[in-house]
Amino acid sequence: MAMAMTAPQVENAPILDFINNVFPNEASLIAVEPLIQKLRNKIRRGDAEILAAVRQQSSSGTKAKEDLADAMRAIEELANKIREIKSKAEQSEVMVQELCRDIKKLDFAKKHITTTITALHRLSMLVSAVEQLQGMASKRQYKEAAGQLEAVNQLCGHFEAYKDVPKINELRGTYKTIKETLKAHVFNDFSSLGTAGLKEDGNLMQQLADACFVVDALERTVREELIVNICSKELTAYQQIFQGTEVAKLDKVERRYAWIKRQLRANEDIWQIFPAHWRVAFLLCMQFCKVTRAQLLEILDGLKEQPDVQTLLQALQRTLEFEEELAERFGMGSDKAEDQDEGEGDEQSASALRRKYEKQLAVKGGRSSQVYPDGEGTEKEKRPEYLSATAANFSFRGIISSCFESHLGPYVELEEKNLLETLEKLVMEESWEAEEGSQTNILTSSTQVFLVIKKSLKRCVALTKNQTLFSLYKVFQRVLRAYAGKLIGRLPKVGAGAGLVAVATGMESHLRVSDKDERVICYIVNTAEYCHETAGQLGENISRVIDSQFAESIDLSEEQDEFSGVITKALSSLVMGLETRLENELAAMTRVPWGTIEGVGDQSEYVNGISSILSSSIPVISGLLSPLYFQFFLDKLAASFAPRFYMNIYKCKRITETGAQQMLLDTQAVKTILLEVPALGGQTAAPASYTKYVTREIGKAEALLKVILSPIESIADTYHALLPEGSGADFQRLLDLKGLKKSDQQPLLDYFTKRGMGTLLPVSPASGPSSPLTPSAASREAMMARAAALGRGAMAQSAAAAAAVSSTGLRRFFALAESAKEGAAKREGAFRKLFNS
Repeated sequence: MAMAMTAPQVENAPILDFINNVFPNEASLIAVEPLIQKLRNKIRRGDAEILAAVRQQSSSGTKAKEDLADAMRAIEELANKIREIKSKAEQSEVMVQELCRDIKKLDFAKKHITTTITALHRLSMLVSAVEQLQGMASKRQYKEAAGQLEAVNQLCGHFEAYKDVPKINELRGTYKTIKETLKAHVFNDFSSLGTAGLKEDGNLMQQLADACFVVDALERTVREELIVNICSKELTAYQQIFQGTEVAKLDKVERRYAWIKRQLRANEDIWQIFPAHWRVAFLLCMQFCKVTRAQLLEILDGLKEQPDVQTLLQALQRTLEFEEELAERFGMGSDKAEDQDEGEGDEQSASALRRKYEKQLAVKGGRSSQVYPDGEGTEKEKRPEYLSATAANFSFRGIISSCFESHLGPYVELEEKNLLETLEKLVMEESWEAEEGSQTNILTSSTQVFLVIKKSLKRCVALTKNQTLFSLYKVFQRVLRAYAGKLIGRLPKVGAGAGLVAVATGMESHLRVSDKDERVICYIVNTAEYCHETAGQLGENISRVIDSQFAESIDLSEEQDEFSGVITKALSSLVMGLETRLENELAAMTRVPWGTIEGVGDQSEYVNGISSILSSSIPVISGLLSPLYFQFFLDKLAASFAPRFYMNIYKCKRITETGAQQMLLDTQAVKTILLEVPALGGQTAAPASYTKYVTREIGKAEALLKVILSPIESIADTYHALLPEGSGADFQRLLDLKGLKKSDQQPLLDYFTKRGMGTLLPVSPASGPSSPLTPSAASREAMMARAAALGRGAMAQSAAAAAAVSSTGLRRFFALAESAKEGAAKREGAFRKLFNS
């Protein structure tokens, strides 16, 4: 047994391994002496290398110390040289300062003497200029004084730092007195404006023209104050004529604008004395507009009764025309061009945005901030500098007409009255037939309604784009809702009874629909779709033209929802009407004596009736409805008829095996008819969802009939296999259809109940009604296979019995379908009639 190695053995393990590798056996010991000699040589070489390294290290340390000492000596020498250079630089600086001290004194003296001479020379010039200006002012030599004012202003600017010098203050006081004297002379001379014979007095006209140069040379406030005085003097007569007099009434508003036009023409030659940049005519019109707005507001607010709409609109129209004329006269562009820019879309030019913003400022500024006749307004508003500041961003558009905004309620009420009356008239005159030659299949009244709305919108946009237009937009909403109500009111009325779609839509009644009613309903669907789309375009047009503060509130989605509701109700009525016509055939199905049928023959008459109804109605409906709504109609029809057909089987009386075979044949024919309905409407292929739904729902009826055909002993298992969602009540009704007595049903019902809880217990047919229920070894797969085989056998037997006559019914159905499709194809057409702004 191997012994564990001690610690020294572990440490010597590599040595032992080396020896064992070199001398693996005794024969290899011959090489011991050569190996020992080789190792001794390696040891000697290692010792020699160590000795050489020690010697080299010793000599390198000595040399490093010598190099360090040399570096320290060089640094000390460099520091000494730097100290020597610094000392010499300080000595040089002291020498230069002593040499330049006297030169600096002389330079400063020269600078002060030059400044003093220049100041004295300018002072002399100022004294002389003030004396000359004083003489010019006393002689009213305005042209010369204007140039002299500029010179004195420049000279005074040089003495701003000498305000504490008495002589300078005296000259500045004298200059201020001269300017006040010039201002008084100029204002006195301009008081002659408007006097008779001024145009013929050439000297006075020239003197006033020269005075304008003086005004420009004085402070800017002097010019603005002079213009305010001129405008106030011109408007004094206007206020006297149109304040509380007979011509100041609302129906004579055009006389106000005629007055200012006459004044502008009369003063055109005289006002040529004013420089162009003064814009005297512009500022006069601006003041006129503000005064006029204040007076019109006073008239409108003082009315005891609602103004006559015609008078109000005429005054507003004249005002808008006057504002547009002023805007074009003073280079503000055309308002129509502005409207076009606003209607272009999202991209607007900078000028259009600026004009729009200026207009908003003019309208939103309020009464007190824009209007101040004599004696009204704040002190700030009456200052000349305020006039200049507001003139920079002033716009004539809306400055007067905006005062009508809060008084246009009667106009909106009149528009609403006219629109509703027109709507009533259009509905009364509606023929409820599509216009002859039209391909849109919509009612004429719908296009007329939007036409009158379009005209109303244009009338309002020509007058205002603010609150009144927003109020009119509310009127449009009410008109559209009213028209949607008229369309719903035209749908056929319901009678007594109930159907599945009726229950689902809240219309629990039968609906008798004639062929004409079907067409009317289709026209209503198309019309509602047209109104839905056009209402959206109407909202977009209004939001583009209305003022920006109301644009975000424009939304006709609720009215569009109203028309969507009309479409839903109309299609539900269409389905309900067709359902009512098919109900007679389903009732005929329940009257067939299924318990006494002796053999299986051709499909039953009620199937032919269903085929005839669908083949006559579907092509007409598909030719009038758009593909989208036609598919919606088909889906609702299938969702209504297929479940009713299934439930209708339970309404039948006793069904024998032969009767079940005949009904199974009829069910297959009905399924074929429903699957071919999309083809009747011109569709090349039925939608997969529609086909899947019809196959599933009619498949339930087929499964129910296969259960009826199954033997008594396996009927419960077959019912569970084919109709896993069936209830106990339905199973009992199925046993009634099969003709079992109550006593025979009870064991099957008990078994069905237990099986539903997970127990598989078949009924023994030999035991009778009172026999106990015993377990069955049949699996669910076996029951499914047996039920399928049973159904295939029944269908094969039915087909063999009816081989001689079964093809005639389907041939007749498809022949009717083809003829109906050819007639519908001639009436097809797409509609899209958009609202053009």
